[in-house]
Amino acid sequence: MKEFTVAAGCFWCLDAVYQRTRGVESSVCGYTGGNTFEPTYESVCTGETGHAEAIRVRFDETVVPEDVIMDMFFTTHDPTSLNRQGYDVGTQYRSALFYSNEEEKEFFHAQIERAQAMFDKPIVTTLEPLGTFYPAEDIHQDFEQRNPYNGYCQVIIDPKLRKAREYYKMWLRDT
Repeated sequence: MKEFTVAAGCFWCLDAVYQRTRGVESSVCGYTGGNTFEPTYESVCTGETGHAEAIRVRFDETVVPEDVIMDMFFTTHDPTSLNRQGYDVGTQYRSALFYSNEEEKEFFHAQIERAQAMFDKPIVTTLEPLGTFYPAEDIHQDFEQRNPYNGYCQVIIDPKLRKAREYYKMWLRDT
């Protein structure tokens, strides 16, 4: 099993995509990249903790290749937008890849360079060392699956799921 920790704006969005991906064992919403011990949603939302809303995705790379996991990351958010995804603004919504060792850092760097061909503007996704990952509160786990009729899910997440179905249908579970 392989594990990546990534941030792409609101963690609910990418969580919804990865949960539907074949070979993904788990997708956990959480916080990392900051300087506060045991951050909470409320404290992270202030933008003062330094944490990003992030996803820890654990997957079987013999079922879904690393490149596909990364392509989903880059195409389901705007990696050219600094500290903002749609209406969500602040460093907690930054686009970031959190590496656990030098090999992973090099892999993520290569993925950013590869993805740049898809965008006219420069990718601003940061490469950051993975510190402590704090799982988010239970209310944030599996949010879209538990709240499909929530306005945020319908307006923000559903278009990202449609995009994932359009580009990655062969990698998604039947849902």
